[in-house]
Amino acid sequence: MTLPAERYPDRYQVSPKSRAVALAFALIFGVFGAHRFYTGRIGTAVLQAVTLGGLGIWALIDAILIATGNFRDAEDRRVLNWDPTDRDDPYTDLPPVVAAELAALRSELDEIHERLDFTERLLARPAAAGGEEGP
Repeated sequence: MTLPAERYPDRYQVSPKSRAVALAFALIFGVFGAHRFYTGRIGTAVLQAVTLGGLGIWALIDAILIATGNFRDAEDRRVLNWDPTDRDDPYTDLPPVVAAELAALRSELDEIHERLDFTERLLARPAAAGGEEGP
């Protein structure tokens, strides 16, 4: 007995497209089929644009399908990942030493970004009333 994943391997793959982007397109420009253009379903996107999202019903159904993770792209893969950068490890093809160095560098850059963001928020605070500091 073969499992469904073995019989239809493409149906169980995840799309590289972002679910958050597709949902945003569906909610904002759904009647024009923007989310279908984004996922590569050009034929039905044009049809959806011509019918104004099936008078809004088709666009609403698509938005629900995207939100629940049941929408599929042109290659029949589910659009599941909210953040497309979470899909794979970008360092898998690199030697382990190089991958470790790049991961450490990315971690340091993230920390610098957090510190800059904190400093920016601190400097953006309004000055104390009267322009004086403390007592």
